[in-house]
Amino acid sequence: MLEGIRAAIARFLSGGHYERAVDEFVRDLQRELLKADVNVKLVFQLSQRIRERALREEPPASVSRRDWFVKIVYDELSQLFGGDREPSVDPPRRPWVILLVGVQGSGKTTSAGKLALFYARRGYKVGLVSTDTYRPGALQQLKTLAEKAGAMFYGLDSGDPATIAYEGVEVLKARGAEVVIVDTAGRHGYGEEEALLEEMRRIAGRVKPDEVVLVIDAAMGQKAYDLASKFHKYAPVGGILVTKTDGTARGGGVLSAVAATGAVVKFIGYGEKLEELEIFKPRRFVARLLGLGDLEGILERLKAVEEARELEKAAEDIVRGKLNLRIVYRQLKTARKMGPLTRVLQMIPGLTLAPEVMKDAARLGEEKIDRWLAIMESMTYEELDNPDIVDKSRIKRIAIGSGTTTEDVRELLNYYKNLKNLVRKLRRDRRLLKKLGLELEELEEQG
Repeated sequence: MLEGIRAAIARFLSGGHYERAVDEFVRDLQRELLKADVNVKLVFQLSQRIRERALREEPPASVSRRDWFVKIVYDELSQLFGGDREPSVDPPRRPWVILLVGVQGSGKTTSAGKLALFYARRGYKVGLVSTDTYRPGALQQLKTLAEKAGAMFYGLDSGDPATIAYEGVEVLKARGAEVVIVDTAGRHGYGEEEALLEEMRRIAGRVKPDEVVLVIDAAMGQKAYDLASKFHKYAPVGGILVTKTDGTARGGGVLSAVAATGAVVKFIGYGEKLEELEIFKPRRFVARLLGLGDLEGILERLKAVEEARELEKAAEDIVRGKLNLRIVYRQLKTARKMGPLTRVLQMIPGLTLAPEVMKDAARLGEEKIDRWLAIMESMTYEELDNPDIVDKSRIKRIAIGSGTTTEDVRELLNYYKNLKNLVRKLRRDRRLLKKLGLELEELEEQG
């Protein structure tokens, strides 16, 4: 699937009439996704969004329409995998039982060892359970991986896999394991997995795992949809771990597995070493899947342009008087990506009128920004739009809701008042407004 998408993008970038090239790419994309058994409605919605954005949006200055189109495709494909959201990987409670499922050759046992090391390094006590009584050496392999990862281990050479799984989980819980990972057998091929699926159902029924993770080979391709659907039916899949992403196939079946189960891709493995596992990041993964050598350069240029536009818009909003805590929240979020908030404020002439604002902004560190963001997330929309209504009782409620102190809330409100006073002074200075290209009538029209 993804080889076809990469070829379609390469054809698009090679030239030709822009609108015709967009239409051709959309047709190619639809064909490739449908061949991979991706839901028809999902394919239509994705391709329509790409086409509409490609024909409607004007790229920023200094960015070509073709580069902008690559960014659109990259953004929309990334959204299918979660966009900017990283999956939650820390257990919401302890102990937490993870059941790994998948077919032979998908890399389950190695992935079990990788997960054990991953959670051990995050400070959890980890236990591994081997239920594979069919593959010679499976038990010893997992035991060796457990030792390398510093995890506890339980397994038997023979017996009922569901019983072994249940006993293993109970034993490891009793020994203090906070994360228990159950590795299952994968002895059947892609076309003869009914007995395996029934075994998964029985294991899940006995163990009652907190999470079922499907381990899928990145090279699986179109078979992934049917396989994921079957596993999901027998043991509802909540997460996906993709293996062998360092190969040439680059993950052709992942999108199909996501579409079939509605599960979240949580991890990707890219080698044989235990350390070679990382939390799934949708945008990074899509960049790998597309395999565009120049994609990183294109995205870096677009990122620089977008950051400059964000800075300009933030400064313009302040000068136009569009100031409330929603604006401050957005600016602080931007500041986390771009550096100190002083970069925004320095774009506004006349800041010598309110040096205390620059002083406050310069002192904004990561901890303070985190506290202020938490405070604003605990406010109502009414309070964000009109901070002046925040009185003592509201301050107390906001502090409790955000896990901060009343002093922290007052500090944010004082910062907002200082910034608001600066805006008022700027708006009274006609000469300054003319320098900024803003007419007084224009500001009055905006209230």
